Amino acid sequence: MRQILAVAAGLVVLAASACSAPVPPRSAANPSATPTGPATLPAPTGTHPVGTTALYLKDASRPDPWNLDVDARELKVTLWYPTKQRDGRRAPYMTPKESELTLKGLRIGGVPYDILSRTRTNAVKDAEPAGRKLPLVVLSPGFTKPMSTLTSLAEELASRGYVVAGIDHTYESYATTLPDGRVAECLACDSDTDPGFGTGVVEGRAADVSFVLDQLPSKWDGADLIDRSRIAMVGQSIGGASAVAAMLKDARVRAGIDMDGTTYARIPKSGLSRPFMFMGSPQHSPGGRDTSWDRDWRLLTGWKRWLVLSGAEHQSFTDGPLLASALGITPPAGVLPAARSAEITRTYVAAFLDQHLKSQRQPLLDKPSSRYPEATFCPAACGRS
Repeated sequence: MRQILAVAAGLVVLAASACSAPVPPRSAANPSATPTGPATLPAPTGTHPVGTTALYLKDASRPDPWNLDVDARELKVTLWYPTKQRDGRRAPYMTPKESELTLKGLRIGGVPYDILSRTRTNAVKDAEPAGRKLPLVVLSPGFTKPMSTLTSLAEELASRGYVVAGIDHTYESYATTLPDGRVAECLACDSDTDPGFGTGVVEGRAADVSFVLDQLPSKWDGADLIDRSRIAMVGQSIGGASAVAAMLKDARVRAGIDMDGTTYARIPKSGLSRPFMFMGSPQHSPGGRDTSWDRDWRLLTGWKRWLVLSGAEHQSFTDGPLLASALGITPPAGVLPAARSAEITRTYVAAFLDQHLKSQRQPLLDKPSSRYPEATFCPAACGRS
């Protein structure tokens, strides 16, 4: 379940690994690599400048599933949105303390502990929102990862005319800073080998999503931008699995994407008829190491796509590869380059959302593209029906 930020045993930066299998520090995993300094996220390609702000919500109707000492679920929600403001202070990628705890949790050594906090983003902090009746996209990160690891995708979608609500699922990542300065660490990390862990996580995240959708209209000053009839969810790893769970729980989520996440929520025999897309690494090929997509594919009864990207690793759909050089990590040969994996991810996610939330037909989703030969349309093109 836990995803480890390191290159070891032929895996690329931020590759998948089990919680019980620690990875050596960066200097031991790849001693010849030299850190390059803080990373810069690629500029968004849409027409809108991007603003961002943080919102803190407390759900007093339920206790926190991980911290038995608190009787309410606290969530940090990061919003990205179109703005007219092109100049201003760029939002921090994460705080120095969040960077330190993340690198320590992932056992990355040989770089300053605040290095991730110095990653350069593109969104203007607390800029005034602009636009009207825009679709909403909920983002959910992988286990142990803060929401910031999907920043490049969030900025891209906001630049294309979406409001993006990224949820930090408290106590499920190495560090989440709460409004009074408390830093919530990963309490769930001690439980990820328990039976039923994945099922419990996606159920909890689905509840988080529904609560955020309930609260946004009254708790965010820019909520008038949102067209609440056009909502989708996109996630990576267990965040992607949570998209299935959220759609089963909440009919407001009209469409979903799972990026390389083993699914846990069981789709009923009647099926899930809303649009859904699987997009993953070769481990999620039909009949591959992970068979959960084979099971669920048959139960997706509406518009659906299953894309497998050759050369992709588990974290190719996140900012992980974009941060590798700053951490002194050189991905192994044959892995999708960071800029290419970011381009493909942003392009296909945006195409899916444009088609299903903006009713703009996307031929890219109909068949293989010579521009993106890495993307194979499964299951037919993968040798299975």
